Amino acid sequence: MGVIPVRAGYLANFPMLLSMVLAALWVWYTGNTAECTALFLGIIAGGLVELDDGFTGRLRNLFFTLIHFSLAATAVQWSFGHPLAFSLLMVWAAFSMTMMGAIDVRYRTIAFGTLLVMLYTVLTYSPHLPWYVNPLMLVCGTGLFGVCTLVLHLLFPNRPVQDNLAGAFARLADYMLVKAQFFDPDEADLLSEKELALAMKNTAVIDGFNRCRTALFYRLRGQHRPRGVVMLLQYYLSAQNIHERVSSRHVDYAALAHKMAHSDLIYRIQRLIVLQAQACRQMSECLHENKPYVFNLMLQRAGEGVQQAAGRYCAENGADEDTPGLRQLIANILTINEQLLWLEKVKADGAEREAGDMQIAGQDVDRIRDILPALRTHFTLQSNVMRHAIRLAIVTAVACVVVEGCQLKMGYWILLTGGIVCQPNYSATTTRLKQRIMGTLTGVVVGSILPYFVPTLAGRLVIVVVSTVLFFAFRVRRYSFSTFFITVQVLVGFAIIGMDTQSAMLSRFVDTILGSVLAWGAVAYLWPDWRYLTLGRIARRALCCDAAYLRQVAQQLLNGLCDDVVYRTARRNAHELAVMLGNAVADMSMEPKRYGRHLVEGKTLLQLNYVLLSCISALGAIRTQVECVRSQLTRERVQLWYTLACDLADLMTQDADDSVLKAEWENAGELLRMSKPQPDDEVVEKVLWRQLQRIYVQLPLYRQALQADAQASRIMAQ
Repeated sequence: MGVIPVRAGYLANFPMLLSMVLAALWVWYTGNTAECTALFLGIIAGGLVELDDGFTGRLRNLFFTLIHFSLAATAVQWSFGHPLAFSLLMVWAAFSMTMMGAIDVRYRTIAFGTLLVMLYTVLTYSPHLPWYVNPLMLVCGTGLFGVCTLVLHLLFPNRPVQDNLAGAFARLADYMLVKAQFFDPDEADLLSEKELALAMKNTAVIDGFNRCRTALFYRLRGQHRPRGVVMLLQYYLSAQNIHERVSSRHVDYAALAHKMAHSDLIYRIQRLIVLQAQACRQMSECLHENKPYVFNLMLQRAGEGVQQAAGRYCAENGADEDTPGLRQLIANILTINEQLLWLEKVKADGAEREAGDMQIAGQDVDRIRDILPALRTHFTLQSNVMRHAIRLAIVTAVACVVVEGCQLKMGYWILLTGGIVCQPNYSATTTRLKQRIMGTLTGVVVGSILPYFVPTLAGRLVIVVVSTVLFFAFRVRRYSFSTFFITVQVLVGFAIIGMDTQSAMLSRFVDTILGSVLAWGAVAYLWPDWRYLTLGRIARRALCCDAAYLRQVAQQLLNGLCDDVVYRTARRNAHELAVMLGNAVADMSMEPKRYGRHLVEGKTLLQLNYVLLSCISALGAIRTQVECVRSQLTRERVQLWYTLACDLADLMTQDADDSVLKAEWENAGELLRMSKPQPDDEVVEKVLWRQLQRIYVQLPLYRQALQADAQASRIMAQ
């Protein structure tokens, strides 16, 4: 793949290290210390807006980023010193940049960076320097970082995809280990708790898949497809197939555990899933270290043992109505073995999928005419983006009034802190607030002392370089650590340009407290989350996406197997809405007193949605078997299963009166009863009927949970 075995973290931080070292050498060699703060902050801004893409895409992103940064920094430089003009500019920027972020992730990243550069321009403003120096240094720093990332991309063009895939396989392994616990007879009565844990693990898996899909999309949208990227795409598609199969629900796990409490088959199934999870972990390590994946023959022997034990068990319990589901479960798990074996062949033998399957759907808004429709839906207080934009604008306005009214010399740290700490929801804001105060306090103490022990310019530049790289390395994983290192960097940078770090120390900490209080007050009292709780809306959207996924499965039951981009998109959308629902419940769990009954209904909806999604995944997983026995099924029987699936999908999306829904639900139930397979029918038909029956049973429970959540919302509103 043209990638040397280097740890992903080292490569990710290499552009920041290289650009900071080059900038520090320039400052040390020329002695231009007055401009160094803006130069360093420009490099940091460039790192915070870095977007993964192909080479031409990176060039385009860098060009537009530099244009935005230069215009924003120049506007701030010209308006600074005119309080009214400056305040209006910052308030407008806070609102408009936040709203622009609603378009897609690329707009959101560049918009955030633009707002950050405006704040950096304020913090580095000096009346003794020409007006163009600060904007120029900020843009030069961003450009320097951009050039370093381009160099790294030329050396390791596919490394981000490979690292994202490694992360996805690792998260898939974690998911499978939780799923293996469902086959423990001693834990059969605790499966409801495990289902919630599995749903949360599913969130991490889908997040990992989305990172892979984005990285692959930007490398595959051109006409030329390098073989290394195509091979990584096949790994990604295999990981998705494994996920669909392992997330499938073919049996009632609690009932199965009780029935098989004294059979070794359930332990063999559990062991096989654990071995498969270990294989996914091995695949992750191989991707990280650029080593070929080798299929473990222990998996094959474990699979054969499961087959033999299942044969004996089914022969003894052939009349049990759960036996067809058990057979399908075994077949499904053994197919994961085939996928893992195929992973070995991709690189060793150059095995490839059909060309028609090798497409990735993108989500970027590339056309100007699509921007307004993307924004229009957010111009309502029901939109979290709109509420966050207004809050941020108000925080900015209050901070500007406080700074100008009190004539605070370095008071715009308040604005910087408020803008960074203020997050779209209350829980995220309070979490970040605590971490920022803790990191700032310790950073102020260390950063104010270090210049006394390191009086030389070279030594201080080394501290600035190291602390900046560590800030960049910890910015996602440990926010309190990153705040500590950026505080040290700023204070040592002030010492380099000749400022009194003792006075800056107190100002930095007090301004952080004030900015954090402003951010907390905004999310707590300005259109707080609990007044616009969207749990029910998210749950309904999740149900609609489940219905779209079910319709795609039904189409393939009728017309034949086709693992195309349309099917994968429907599957991804269903899982992403499940993730969104899980995130909403997780946010509510951080404030149990405030959300009250909503939290109970939220967990119920999350569990029910996951059951529905796993049943649909089971239908998707048996498409290949339906294809194999299609010649043995009449056209009428195939049409029947298609009609049943479509009827259930229609029930998921309808919002009619209870009487109308009840009548349609009873009609679907009657059709299910009439179509129940006979004992001598195909096993696949029995599995199809059982999965559709499970979906049918879950739907009224889901609707009851939605109604209970709506009632809780009305009570909270009163």
